[in-house]
Amino acid sequence: MPRLLLPLLLLLLLGELGALLAPRRRRGAPPPPPGPYLTRYLSQQIDHFGFDENLTFQQRYLIADQHWKKDNGPILFYTGNEGDITWFCNNTGFMWDVAEELNAMLVFAEHRYYGESLPFGNESFSDSKHLNYLTSEQALADFAVLIEYLKETVAGARYSPVIAIGGSYGGMLAAWFRMKYPHVVVGALAASAPIWQFGDLVPCGAYFTIVTNDFKKSGTGCSESIRNSWSAVNHLSSTDAGLQWLSSTFHLCSPLKNLQDAAMLKSWLSETWVDLAMVDYPYKADFLQPLPAWPVQEVCKFLKDPSLSDKLLLQNVYQAVNVYYNYSGEASCFDMSETATKNLGQLGWYYQVCTEMVMPMCTDGVNDMFEPQKWDFDALSEECFRLWGVRPRPSWVLSMYGGKNISSHSNIIFRSVTWFLYNSYYRVLQELQLLYPPELMHTKSLQTAAL
Repeated sequence: MPRLLLPLLLLLLLGELGALLAPRRRRGAPPPPPGPYLTRYLSQQIDHFGFDENLTFQQRYLIADQHWKKDNGPILFYTGNEGDITWFCNNTGFMWDVAEELNAMLVFAEHRYYGESLPFGNESFSDSKHLNYLTSEQALADFAVLIEYLKETVAGARYSPVIAIGGSYGGMLAAWFRMKYPHVVVGALAASAPIWQFGDLVPCGAYFTIVTNDFKKSGTGCSESIRNSWSAVNHLSSTDAGLQWLSSTFHLCSPLKNLQDAAMLKSWLSETWVDLAMVDYPYKADFLQPLPAWPVQEVCKFLKDPSLSDKLLLQNVYQAVNVYYNYSGEASCFDMSETATKNLGQLGWYYQVCTEMVMPMCTDGVNDMFEPQKWDFDALSEECFRLWGVRPRPSWVLSMYGGKNISSHSNIIFRSVTWFLYNSYYRVLQELQLLYPPELMHTKSLQTAAL
């Protein structure tokens, strides 16, 4: 992977948070397992906004109505993000947890070009011509058509209020869905949705500063140890003996042979720290890997002294990453190519990053614990042209969705994913109910009155 795309790959990992784990009913309790659902497909236009072609594809969606109260019971609609929809469905305990209380139908819609929803089958990623229809606008149109189809074909759903729910990129889609299609969804719950991570709306280093703060508050010397580890890797990788020592110490399946391999090691470690920050749950979980409760605190137990010599410091770093990759004790070696879950569509996200999802990210090694890396749009543009033959449009999302200028929109709740974990079930439920007035639940004027 080109070093340039590392921060952008880490944005892909934000999609892992698109799965909203359940709010706690009691402290330390894990999320409940999902209930049964049906897998269905809907024929969608490949191009919703042009009339020259009439090509279609099969969009996959999952539906669970065992708790749904017919005759206008609410529909919780998951705006699928960059991955296989079954994976998000099986890990989104929040929606399953509140479905019974709200008498709600659950619908999980797969995002085009991910999972099984491939507009051109095996040719979908063959070139930029086939990828031309991979945009957030086309995906939102898919969602709108799907909801209209369900209301027309499911008995008792014609006047059901629909609430869009999503996390990370899916959270952005949920918010944008409400903005662009207020007649289709009465509200949106957007969790950890970085709709300001475009242009210069926020500093490019904001995300990595947040990750660093998680480690900083989880143990004295922890973030400082990670910050010092980069120079330690650089020193040792300057010799063949040092490369051999690093390979052995980190139990790598494939030994490091040169400086390029050493750079991959650092990228692998960076991604590991980001992963850990994202799954720092207060209970044991196996969302990405089998992990203990508060895994960042467990990791930081090995990273207390940033002043150690290079080798001692990196031996401790190995012990720390071992918590993430080998908590079960079953791994014999570590494969640096296996980090993010395979259920996420990296190829599709690379293309989106190279077109409209241009989110500036950088590190400075001062306000964060990562190696310094500037945001270089020109270099990104050249890399995207080399990979896909396209150039990114950094201001398009701001023009399309408004950036911070969203005061004219209503009924959108922005929350962090961790908010769901640290608030009680009933507090989360109360917030969700704010999106539609209960007294209007059985009136045909609901969709108009709730706008």
